[in-house]
Amino acid sequence: MSEESDLDLGHDAGMETNVFRDPEGRISALWLERLRAFLEANRVDDVVSVVEPLHTADIGDVLEQLDPEERLRFVRLLGDRFDFSALTEVDESIRLEIMDALPNAAIARGVAEMDNDDAVYLLEDLEQQDRDEILSALPTFERLSLKRSLDFPEDSAGRRMQTDFIAIPPFWTVGQTIDYLRQEADLPDEFYQIYVVDAAYKVQGTVPLDRILRVQRSAKVDEIMNTSLVLVDANEDQEEAARTFERYDLVEVGVVDESGRLVGVLTIDDIVDVIQEEADEDIKLLAGVGDEDVSDTTLDTVRSRVPWLVINLVAAVLVSFVIGFFNGTIEQMVALAVLMPIVASMGGNAGAQTMTVTVRALAMRELDGGRLKRLIRREMVVGMVNGVIFAILIGIVTALRYGNVGLGVVIGMAMVINMIVAGTFGILIPITLDRLKADPAIASAVFVTTITDIVGFFAFLGIAGLWFGLF
Repeated sequence: MSEESDLDLGHDAGMETNVFRDPEGRISALWLERLRAFLEANRVDDVVSVVEPLHTADIGDVLEQLDPEERLRFVRLLGDRFDFSALTEVDESIRLEIMDALPNAAIARGVAEMDNDDAVYLLEDLEQQDRDEILSALPTFERLSLKRSLDFPEDSAGRRMQTDFIAIPPFWTVGQTIDYLRQEADLPDEFYQIYVVDAAYKVQGTVPLDRILRVQRSAKVDEIMNTSLVLVDANEDQEEAARTFERYDLVEVGVVDESGRLVGVLTIDDIVDVIQEEADEDIKLLAGVGDEDVSDTTLDTVRSRVPWLVINLVAAVLVSFVIGFFNGTIEQMVALAVLMPIVASMGGNAGAQTMTVTVRALAMRELDGGRLKRLIRREMVVGMVNGVIFAILIGIVTALRYGNVGLGVVIGMAMVINMIVAGTFGILIPITLDRLKADPAIASAVFVTTITDIVGFFAFLGIAGLWFGLF
């Protein structure tokens, strides 16, 4: 088959090559093969035709599927037709790889056409020199708007907000407002409510769009506006802003600066991204894998994981010291060496369960004074009950296996002790880290595992030594 017929596969082989996703929701292999063929042959018009119907999120998926060289060729072939918003949908490593390879002038052209929040998302990870050069190439209004957003703290509501919003004075009528919405060309693409502000741009109230449509044109805005305001401070952490959305079931909220002036809005699509990012971050921190992405290189992945593995190694050495203290005991009864990992493992798993519940509760700000006390009591009781249940089970199995009732009693007692300790420290360690202003998701797992291992081995071997007189 000739190269030309290969490239025309979509015309000759039926519509299946034009289907972007397969039944499982993955990018169609035939579609991707067709795109790669167009890229290889530098067929610009064909590349444009196959990607033009796609949403920016789908283009982001395409970029992640392509090889590094193919990504750059894809972006360069599209040129001014490439929507830089697609870069907000890819892993950070891929985004930086593409932007590092592009001239700042090209990035500036792309950023100028983006929404403020998406543009900030792209610019915030660049080197200061590159960022300043890109900003200097933008029109004055866009440049000042982006610089203002970038001045807010990282991961704050100010970094996430959209600076395009609709604000009107309280003395307008509904008719004036509707005429303004119809005639004004420079309005946000999507909006859910209108903000009523005074001359200093301080919010007096809000008017949902449905209310505008349901009242007479002669009605005054200040008579129909909501005065029970829910606003977010621009310096507030984005996670706190997400909790505000959840608490009040919002789809949009105004963002104010330190003077109380309206400077932007957060919409539900921004908050969905925040929730996903924060959940992703906490899961990775609990596992000790930092902020790595699936697209990271082998070297970057190793660098991300090694520090946490070093911490775990130090913890393992501490546990080995405890075991070494009972070398004589283990030598006199070899069965102890076989059984002692059971106690430590059960304690570690039980501690991880409690720790996960606690870290989530802390993240959701669900632990006030009363709830905290109840949770501590509950987890201690749960640890004791689970300890008794599994102590009976493992005690019976051990007694039958080794024909030694005393050994079954010893491992049962150690199991109860370690399960209670696991439940207690599984909640106390995350809470302590939170009180010390440290992220409880970062180091809780290491501390909980270390404590349950040490207590498990010490309790089991210590009780065994006393019970059988092995000291």
